[in-house]
Amino acid sequence: MQRRLLCVPTTLPRANECVGRWHRHHAALPGGFAWFCVACVDESGAIHGVAIAGRPTNRNNDDGQTVEVLRVATDGEPNACSALLGACARAAQAIGAWRIITYTLESEGGTSLRGAGWALESAGIRSWWTHTGTRTPAVNREHMSSAKTRWAKTFRSPVACEFGGARAAQSVLFAESDQEVTT
Repeated sequence: MQRRLLCVPTTLPRANECVGRWHRHHAALPGGFAWFCVACVDESGAIHGVAIAGRPTNRNNDDGQTVEVLRVATDGEPNACSALLGACARAAQAIGAWRIITYTLESEGGTSLRGAGWALESAGIRSWWTHTGTRTPAVNREHMSSAKTRWAKTFRSPVACEFGGARAAQSVLFAESDQEVTT
C-alpha cells in the first residue's frame, strides 16, 4: 500500500539540506532567490522531498508575475515530485502569479510534471552560464552544457501593472485618478 503524502511549508535551510542530500546535479540555492519552500511528508512526518520556488532565473521570464520552481529533490518516494509540483502551482496561483515555470534536463522525461498538469513550453534550450564576458562565469558543472526543457502551467493572462518587474506590461491597470492610495 502506498503512503499518503502531504505537502507542508518548510524553511529554505531545511529545503537546502534535502537538496544537498538528494539532488542529482544542483547544489543548495543561495539565500535571496526563494519565495517559498514546500516539503512532502508522510503520516509520520518523515520528509520525502522538497521544492523551492522563487524569482525566475532568466530575465526574459522575470515579469514580476511568473514563479519558477528552482529546485525539486526527493528520496525517490513515488508521487512525491508530482505532489510538490502541484503544491507549488497552487501556491503560485494563490499569490496571483499568471504562470509557473521550471526547467528539466532534456534527458529527463517530465513524467511528474505531466502528472501535475504542466505542459512542455520549449525544448532545446541552451544555457550560457559558462560564458566569458563582463561577468565572472559560474563554476562549470556537467549539466550546464546539456539542453534544457521549460515546462509551464498558466493560470490567466498577465495583469498590466506599473510594479511588474523586468518586463512589466506597457500600460497601467488603474489610472492614478481612479484610485486614491492612503498610507
